[in-house]
Amino acid sequence: MAFTTLRLPPYPKLVTNNRFSGIFASQFHSSALPSRLVLGSSSSCVGTLSLSINHHSSRWSSTTFTCFSQTSELSVSVDTYGNNIIGGGGREHALCYALQRSPSCDAVFCAPGNAGISTSGNATCIPDLDIFDSLAVISFCSKWGVGLVVVGPEAPLVSGLANDLVTAGIPTFGPSAEAAALEGSKDFMKTICHKYGISTAKYQTFSDASAAKQYIKEQGAPIVIKADGLAAGKGVAVATTLEEAYKAVDSMLVEGIFGSAGYRVIVEEFVEGEEASFFALVDGENAIPLESAQDYKRVGDGDTGPNTGGMGAYSPAPVLTKELQNVVMESIILPTVKGMSMEGCKFVGVLYAGLMIDKKSGLPKLIEYNVRFGDPECQVLMVRLESDLAKVLLAACRGELKGVSLKWSPGSAMVVVMASKGYPGSYEKETVIRNLEEAECVAPAVKVFHAGTAFDSDGNFIATGGRVLGITAKGRDLEEARDKAYLAVEEINWPGGFYRQDIGWRAFPQKQFSRNA
Repeated sequence: MAFTTLRLPPYPKLVTNNRFSGIFASQFHSSALPSRLVLGSSSSCVGTLSLSINHHSSRWSSTTFTCFSQTSELSVSVDTYGNNIIGGGGREHALCYALQRSPSCDAVFCAPGNAGISTSGNATCIPDLDIFDSLAVISFCSKWGVGLVVVGPEAPLVSGLANDLVTAGIPTFGPSAEAAALEGSKDFMKTICHKYGISTAKYQTFSDASAAKQYIKEQGAPIVIKADGLAAGKGVAVATTLEEAYKAVDSMLVEGIFGSAGYRVIVEEFVEGEEASFFALVDGENAIPLESAQDYKRVGDGDTGPNTGGMGAYSPAPVLTKELQNVVMESIILPTVKGMSMEGCKFVGVLYAGLMIDKKSGLPKLIEYNVRFGDPECQVLMVRLESDLAKVLLAACRGELKGVSLKWSPGSAMVVVMASKGYPGSYEKETVIRNLEEAECVAPAVKVFHAGTAFDSDGNFIATGGRVLGITAKGRDLEEARDKAYLAVEEINWPGGFYRQDIGWRAFPQKQFSRNA
């Protein structure tokens, strides 16, 4: 999450109609505000402007899609301000990196952050702030005069953090809990697609294992089984046989391996083709695309093994031609934005469309929505972004994205994820990682983003999660970016880690598949 500190004149005009206005107003009615911009796990900041923000918080009913809107308005005069990012993974590190480079940002805070973010100089970490405690976050924002918050992870969004911040009069980049249901419930996402004519894979939703198995038997394999709720990127099973499909259904509906997230499952047709990631910034009514990217979900080389949160990515993605990007915007993104607005659940934030470019038709189908920047795609996008990220995110909060364009560096970027051995299953924690500084020095334009690191008692970096590092590099083309990234990976001394050796293979002719060729 990102927090923004505004430099304000004494006693600016503050107009709110919400239960937290007293907390927020008491901080702003002070001439002793810090004069720097504070950013956290995702955030933004801008230069001199007059700021008037209207956010709509809404309530969604899963049966009728009826939303009840509540509006809060903040009117202040802004000279400069800071951002605070909520989160502590590789995505948040990349956002801190990009926001720190924003000309309109003075400083960045990240809550809770991680060891790598704190030592990189990209942000000041606030490890003790509970990002699921809205009152604590609001109190922090009030104490430090925060003027903008960007929420990185999906869980705080789905739980309603953005609702509470907006109600408190704090500008927030990230959707309400109701709009975040696009990711929080795959059944909700599919229903929106059906209602508004958005191309997606055929599906049925089940809460009974026997009924799900009967449908699977009728459809045949291969077939896809998905947990309805949030499952940390692990709630999807691509079954190549009926037996695998039945086992996936039992694991979710009978054994409950994903808890409440798996109480309902979506059984979806298997679409053969090439995956791609498409991102758009949305202000409630308008949307602008980011650059294309492609990630690698399977844990093993050659796209083998179970799905993960992502083992690597690159940008741009050749599969997403300009023509296809226009198709995605016109047939998927904009109808979604319009549909959510018509439902009373205006979406403000990042829409991340997981696409499959159908092998038969050559056209994109929507596989899933995420309501935040993707990880590891965010890493390659942020190193390529040349626009002032903070200014653009604030424009989204203000409903002013129409006419905004983004500038990207030429060439390509690639990220290779290093994970703890055993991931995505059980893995050993607190294994020591060395030579990270050396890795960043092996070639120009190499950056190591930290996703799950801490310090041991001797001051060494140690792994604390499954996906731990994102070794990211820019190059004149994808081949140069790939070579730089893997050169840096090979410099890192981490016996407890592993990585895929074929990130980017889809973009290269088969003869160039081997990095040693």
